[in-house]
Amino acid sequence: MDYSLAAVKMLISQLRDAKPTPSQNATALGGVLFQRAWLQGVLVSDPSITGGRMVLDDGTGLVELGLSNDFALRQWKSGMYLMVVGVYHIRTGDIPLLKVHKMVDLSGSPDREAMWYLEVMDAYRLFYEPLIQEFS
Repeated sequence: MDYSLAAVKMLISQLRDAKPTPSQNATALGGVLFQRAWLQGVLVSDPSITGGRMVLDDGTGLVELGLSNDFALRQWKSGMYLMVVGVYHIRTGDIPLLKVHKMVDLSGSPDREAMWYLEVMDAYRLFYEPLIQEFS
C-alpha cells in the first residue's frame, strides 16, 4: 500500500468511471491515482440478516463493504450513517467492493450528509477536476 496516495473523497457513482492501472497497484479516475476511496453513506443491509454482507448507499449508488475481523465483530445496524475508507476493487457483474481499513459510525453527527456532499464537491473542484479534465 502506497500511503503517499491519499484516500480520495468521492461519491459511489464516481467509482463507475474509475479504471484499473496496469503499472501500479492503484486505480485511476481521470488523472487522479488512488488506492483508497473515502465514502460516506447509509448502511442498507443488516449484517446479522444477510450473512455478514454489508452494503452502503450514499444516494448515488451502492458499494459492498468487505470487513476485516476487527470490524466484523462490531455491532453494525441497518440505517447507520457510516464513514468508510478502504481499497476499491472493480468487479464485473456485481456492485463494487471496498475492502475497509477504517469505518466510523457518524449517525449522531447533525447535518452529516449535507456536509459530506459539500466536502466531496470542494475536494473535486480544488484537487481532482483539473487532473480529470487534463486526462479526458
